[in-house]
Amino acid sequence: MQEVLTAVTYLVVWLICGKIIGIESGLTKLLISLGAAVGVYILMAVKGHKEKEQEKE
Repeated sequence: MQEVLTAVTYLVVWLICGKIIGIESGLTKLLISLGAAVGVYILMAVKGHKEKEQEKE
């Protein structure tokens, strides 16, 4: 589930950058999209880790 959400985030942010914001540079869109996708992946990993710790207690 985590990987699917990351892929969807990448695509959505790419489209937002291109269509709504109007960024034309492919490198800029790539960096912003990858940054958002990695951020979502890290947030989901931290959330899952905290949930596992709470279950152990």
